[in-house]
Amino acid sequence: MLLEDDQGAAVRMSDIARKAGISRQAVYLHFPTRADLLIATTRYVDEVKHVDRRLAVSRRATSGAQRLDAFIEAWGNYIPEIYAIAKALIAIENSDEAARLAWADRMQAVRHGCDAAIKALKQDGVLSPDHAPKEATDILWTLLSVQNWEQLTGKCGWSQKRYIKNMKALARRVLSAA
Repeated sequence: MLLEDDQGAAVRMSDIARKAGISRQAVYLHFPTRADLLIATTRYVDEVKHVDRRLAVSRRATSGAQRLDAFIEAWGNYIPEIYAIAKALIAIENSDEAARLAWADRMQAVRHGCDAAIKALKQDGVLSPDHAPKEATDILWTLLSVQNWEQLTGKCGWSQKRYIKNMKALARRVLSAA
């Protein structure tokens, strides 16, 4: 994928059209802006990698604790699969509005999952009294960021299994009163 190969830098609509074997005008017929194309690309990646199927266990959880653990497992194990495109978008989001919008779109989806896990903890009466629901969502969302995963698995040398185990334990310790 062009975005991954070049870390997102300077990938133009004409580059994408050429790689796809179609005209630039054809690309613009389907995607009026580069942001629309990048958002559609990230959503397509989620679709082909079956993100909804991965999140099904979290969505079917019968307790807040189960939902929290299942969400951390689903998202945490998905990060390595989308890491190249995530890193590309993160690398250029400050200088490329389209990349910023595409990354923000995907991170809002993650935040939605974090919020659902926090609401489930609150509904069960086990959300830590130390944090209001919005603050707890902020904490979980930040804890599960791609940048934190990169730091822990890449720079600190944690295995994926260790990352998931420790994120679950840390989230439960900080966010749950149970």
